[in-house]
Amino acid sequence: MNQSGIRAIDTRIEERLAAAGARYTTTRRAVMAELLRAAGPRSAAELHAAMRRSIPLSSLYRSLTVLEEAGVLIPHHGSRGLTRYEPAEWLSGHHHHLVCVECGSVEHVAVSTADERRMRGLLGSITGRVGFEPGGHTLEIEGRCLRCA
Repeated sequence: MNQSGIRAIDTRIEERLAAAGARYTTTRRAVMAELLRAAGPRSAAELHAAMRRSIPLSSLYRSLTVLEEAGVLIPHHGSRGLTRYEPAEWLSGHHHHLVCVECGSVEHVAVSTADERRMRGLLGSITGRVGFEPGGHTLEIEGRCLRCA
């Protein structure tokens, strides 16, 4: 991503945080830069390691909490109790995940427009039977990644 794209994203994040009464601190900028570079959601431990432990773990957790509460990050709670974070859809675009049940890795997967349309139709059929109005969706496909297969 070029510098103007990064500045545009930073501006949107800064505005979102300001609306929530929070500042876009150096630590929060570093966390977001790392998550925007990642190929999928990352845990606090994975972020801490990727950032070469440049910020205290307690500061990282505080930043994750503030970013989540402001709607900048989305948490994904894994079956093993591990929470991974990624930029909210308004920042990263709509996507789905492949989740490895062996190592716990989570990667983004692209879905074609045609498949996405079929998925929305299926979801509408399922939710319509019970009078539920869906506002969005995410798909997590569990299995084994190439490293674990």
